[in-house]
Amino acid sequence: MKNIIHENPFGELDGRILASVNLVQNEDISGKNILNIGCGFGWCELNFLGRGAKQMTGTEISEEDLKTARENVLDERVSFVVGSAIQLPFTSDSFDTVVSWEVIEHIPKKTENKMFAEVYRVLKPGGIFYLSTPHFSFFSNILDPAWWLVGHRHYSKQGLLSYARKNNFRMTEVRVKGKWWMLFSLVNMYVSKWIFRRRPFFGAFFARKEREEYLSNDGFGNIFVKFQKN
Repeated sequence: MKNIIHENPFGELDGRILASVNLVQNEDISGKNILNIGCGFGWCELNFLGRGAKQMTGTEISEEDLKTARENVLDERVSFVVGSAIQLPFTSDSFDTVVSWEVIEHIPKKTENKMFAEVYRVLKPGGIFYLSTPHFSFFSNILDPAWWLVGHRHYSKQGLLSYARKNNFRMTEVRVKGKWWMLFSLVNMYVSKWIFRRRPFFGAFFARKEREEYLSNDGFGNIFVKFQKN
């Protein structure tokens, strides 16, 4: 992930990111070998190391995208590797747990089954796969500028379930979270980051509102799913 506004992985987790790590049960982290597909700046690695991960591997599509994570996450239990979600550079049965936050919507169109097949291949028998992505819903779609402008994909529960079944996964947990403040924050992020090249306007205010919103048990903005390899 290109770091155009000089972010780092050490800040307090909020909103979607906090909901992502909270989805992952400690039993799927502690003592486990974990793969993070699309690791971004390394915030997930730091969170999981603090929860007892044995080994973590983060991937991004290029060395440039890994730069921030490599510079900030220096723990010997973590390695970073260039690799594609649809062609993972790892041997079969390598990982206990795989996570992938807001990645599936960015891979080439109609390659979702390839991603699921690759995750299945690198997971050990009975391994766990956690995923988050924008939810396919009326308000989530129409209020996402990227959905209109660049075809930013959103996914339904049934769509993700279809990929899971075709690739021998069981869907064991689903959460849909994030409402209006999440969408307002998304627009704020697009404007501040891509137009003004700065951190979000009124960032602390939006972070607090998102945190409160994500504590509720319903929403329409993002879908968070847990799968298990059969």
